[in-house]
Amino acid sequence: MNQLNTVNPMERIIAVASYLTAGIAGILWLVLAAFMKKRVKTFLLYHIMQATFISIAYVLFIELYKCLFIVLVKIPIINSLFLFLNGIIFNPLPLFWGMSLMQVCTTTLIVYLAVTSFMGQFSYIPWVSDIIKRGTGE
Repeated sequence: MNQLNTVNPMERIIAVASYLTAGIAGILWLVLAAFMKKRVKTFLLYHIMQATFISIAYVLFIELYKCLFIVLVKIPIINSLFLFLNGIIFNPLPLFWGMSLMQVCTTTLIVYLAVTSFMGQFSYIPWVSDIIKRGTGE
């Protein structure tokens, strides 16, 4: 995690808003910057792209999971194991204040990304951050 001391507060706020809005705030900022003909710094571009990438990957994961669920539920022996695992991962658990395990994981990830971007750091998620770094030239 590299830290940039030259990141201004507005860039930090936009980076945090990107994570909290699944990348939408960041994309709106990119459009606004294009209209104003301003150059977006690498720090902000990195976080906007990472937030957008994670959001799209999450939606794709859930949709693929739904397709897999439809198929595996039809198989007699596998369906009971799959339904049990589905209950643990996606149903609310009292241990996590009524949140499912998936919600706890995604909330923890979003909080980590928002806090590190607010601190002016390039937050790191294995594989995802490597792709984003190559794409932004960081």
